[in-house]
Amino acid sequence: MTPSGTTVITERLRLVPFASAHLDDLFAMNSDPKVMHYLGPPQTRDEVAANITRQQAKWAQYGFGWWSVIERETDALIGAACLQHLGHAEANPLEIGWRLRPSWHGKGYATEAGRAAMDYGFDVIGESRLMAVTELENKASARVMERLGMTYIGIQTHYDVACLTYEIKREDR
Repeated sequence: MTPSGTTVITERLRLVPFASAHLDDLFAMNSDPKVMHYLGPPQTRDEVAANITRQQAKWAQYGFGWWSVIERETDALIGAACLQHLGHAEANPLEIGWRLRPSWHGKGYATEAGRAAMDYGFDVIGESRLMAVTELENKASARVMERLGMTYIGIQTHYDVACLTYEIKREDR
């Protein structure tokens, strides 16, 4: 991982903070019921635009938030990844997360983006522990957490749903 300010470069990906230029691709992703199956209802274009604005404010305030995940070879926006306060509550630990457009599943991109977000949290932000959560049925996301070396700590309620909850400490990565 090579951080350049808030942009992170990996072997195959470029993670860039949400920007207005990403609106069309983020809307295509976040309005797709397959992508949003475990994440909430598909989003309208206005909701995606408002989220981009919110994320830009979070980047300015905290130095982290949501990135657009761009495949370097094609320059295609293939997903999104985050470092954010768990449950959007500032008192909570930071969590990493990701989502991908369906045509990009099964290629290791979620793990690569998750590792980039994790490394950013540890190496740039200086966190000592990071969390990740997913709905109980989302076994693919849980497998990514395990590939990242995260430890399952149980079922907890986050975002008003029961979640498989994982953590990793800086010294355990």
